[in-house]
Amino acid sequence: MVEITIDGKTVEVAEGSMIMHAAQKVGLYVPHFCYHKKLSIAANCRMCLVDVEKAPKPLPACATPVSNGMVVHTASEKAINAQKGVMEFLLINHPLDCPICDQGGECQLQDLAVGYGGSSSRYSEEKRVVFHKNLGPLVSAEEMARCIQCTRCVRFGQEIAGVMELGMINRGEHSEITTFVGRAVESELSGNMIDICPVGALTSKPFRYSARTWELARRKSVSPHDSIGANLIVQVKNDRVMRVVPFENEAVNECWISDRDRFSYEGLNSEDRLSVPMVRGTDGLWKEVEWAEALDAVAAGLQSVKNSYGAGQIGALAAQYATTEEFALLARLVRALGSDNIDFRLRQTDAGFDAARSGAPWLGMALADIATLDRVLVVGSFLRKDHPLLAQRLRQAAKAGTQVILVDVAADDPLMPVAGRVTVAPAALPSVLAEIAVALAQAKEAAVAPELAGVQPGEAARRIAELLASGENTAVLLGNLAVQHPQASTLAANAQLIAQATGARLGFTTEGGNTVGGYLAEAVPVRGGKTAAQMFAEPLKAHIVVHAEPALDAADGVAALRALRAAQFNVALTSFRSAAEDWAHVMLPIAPFTETSGTFVNAEGRAQSFKGTVRPLGQTRPGWKVLRVLGNALELPGFDDETSESVRDAVLAGEIAPRLSNAIGAKPGVGESVQGLQRVADVPVFFSDAIVRRAGALQATPAADVPEARANAATVAGLGLADGDRVRVKSATGSVELFLSVDDAVPAGAVRIAAAHASTFALGGAFEQLSVERA
Repeated sequence: MVEITIDGKTVEVAEGSMIMHAAQKVGLYVPHFCYHKKLSIAANCRMCLVDVEKAPKPLPACATPVSNGMVVHTASEKAINAQKGVMEFLLINHPLDCPICDQGGECQLQDLAVGYGGSSSRYSEEKRVVFHKNLGPLVSAEEMARCIQCTRCVRFGQEIAGVMELGMINRGEHSEITTFVGRAVESELSGNMIDICPVGALTSKPFRYSARTWELARRKSVSPHDSIGANLIVQVKNDRVMRVVPFENEAVNECWISDRDRFSYEGLNSEDRLSVPMVRGTDGLWKEVEWAEALDAVAAGLQSVKNSYGAGQIGALAAQYATTEEFALLARLVRALGSDNIDFRLRQTDAGFDAARSGAPWLGMALADIATLDRVLVVGSFLRKDHPLLAQRLRQAAKAGTQVILVDVAADDPLMPVAGRVTVAPAALPSVLAEIAVALAQAKEAAVAPELAGVQPGEAARRIAELLASGENTAVLLGNLAVQHPQASTLAANAQLIAQATGARLGFTTEGGNTVGGYLAEAVPVRGGKTAAQMFAEPLKAHIVVHAEPALDAADGVAALRALRAAQFNVALTSFRSAAEDWAHVMLPIAPFTETSGTFVNAEGRAQSFKGTVRPLGQTRPGWKVLRVLGNALELPGFDDETSESVRDAVLAGEIAPRLSNAIGAKPGVGESVQGLQRVADVPVFFSDAIVRRAGALQATPAADVPEARANAATVAGLGLADGDRVRVKSATGSVELFLSVDDAVPAGAVRIAAAHASTFALGGAFEQLSVERA
């Protein structure tokens, strides 16, 4: 430790720290622009010049290492004059357009100019002109003349997002930030550039000119879009969500959020919002009704099915971003009716997974612990699409020395160093893990599991086993695709073998914003009921569907719609009309996460409660209230809760940790081989749920383009086709026409076609076998 004196205060800081760090430790603010605690030091704005005794001139606080006995003055006459001089230079070319700047009222330059800027300028020459840049539909760079070349955006891309999308060209006053020729900013974290820009050069394009910052009320919330549970500040004007920015929580999302978290609010304001209860008449036409009439229709429909066919013909389905309270009351409702058919895991296909697990699957560690790992094996995950912020944490860990190993079905660039990788068709995933487990057993001269007795590990498996065995703090993480896999139980059992052989922690990244909460609320079959896949395969007579859009949220949307359309009665508790109008008999408008109170439990088992940020739209009601009143309408016991907090407390009473478990009871194995072309079906990052799919700006990005059929060069040549051909892709359920693209990230024997998209809906299941021919 090094002891220095700063503005008369003595402080100890670690050797190698900068004066800026010492100032922050004692609560002193040093003006700055280019410095950011999460980015490398650039020292190019010079606004943080301070007076260091015995130094011949002021020194930048962000880039001057401390030394023992150093005496620093941050507000002496010498320091203040230096800071004022820098501010004068920064304002020489800055346009005086604060009244019309979107950053006005929350601009770092504006704030510091009050204290360090002059009342007039000595610069009378012409100001420089910098032309606007097109960075895509999310980030606006229309006024780049405001840029002060702090390079925060450049460093963010390189160091946090992992891809250099912006850079600086030219020198001196001709310097400017720009993109590579013909490229937009397409990182899944790009919106954070808006937050860290200290001036109005980079602003939010969807929010642009829609409100002034001082008109907005700020309310805390939690993101529902993935299992991180990023903390948000929802900014509101006239009961309308206008903007979403991160709320800093170092243990969860640090100071970042993904673009999906930031811009999905547009879906909340979409024209597709359902705001009035609706009932389908005998003529097939929808009509608006009062809540009492709609609830009576639901009660009558469910009671009729129960009386005619038995309670076992009623099923409940939910989306993975329903609140814990909604899950709990849905489960309570269905079981009070006498059924155990309830599931929120609409993409899960292995019926044996529930029997294999021993508790609620979770990450197996705190999110912050990822930084402490020295080896991590990630199995079956499209990391950057499924969990952008988890990928960011792994990226920082990899830069610090963590060896990241990937076993996946598409060799997408993770934008981080990868120590080992095996990419295979989906059916081969269990076999790869079996090889790694056997290689570990052989290396340790331990007994090989009898189920894997005939497995001969390949060179890649031995290399991965060697890497894992050399680690001291290791984790094995199963991604979304691994859990959705038809052989998920075998995959998890093999992963458990690997974890046991290396002393690693076994974890599940978990799919939705409240997957762990769904398990804790027992919104899954517990007494022999049917899973979602079984409900679709063996259609029921009635369904209660909460938040879900089965056509795009289910593993096999074709089977889901077929089952729903064949039912005698369906009630949809939904925020969006188009999600249910072609199969429901009653639609009840329920609130999205911004209009209700509730709780999400993230992958690390952290329960995060939130309040509504705006009033419910029209006659929309919170989902938990609708389910409670529906229980009353059906005259069922146990529906007396007056607040969402009482529902939450009934579910989460006591410690959550003992109910979380990644222990797998299934036997390991090599899985089943599959002949023919296999489908690799990723869920595009901006199609993960109903809210995101209705966000206009996100749907205008390249990541939301119509999917292509992608295959490697050898597979394409074997089919007698060429890059760019229009092809017809057939599955057991239907066919679609797409353009073919050569992509060597796709393994041999597979074709990559995204799921959750209307253009690929007809192909059905995510693990279907396909045939491809020229259209």
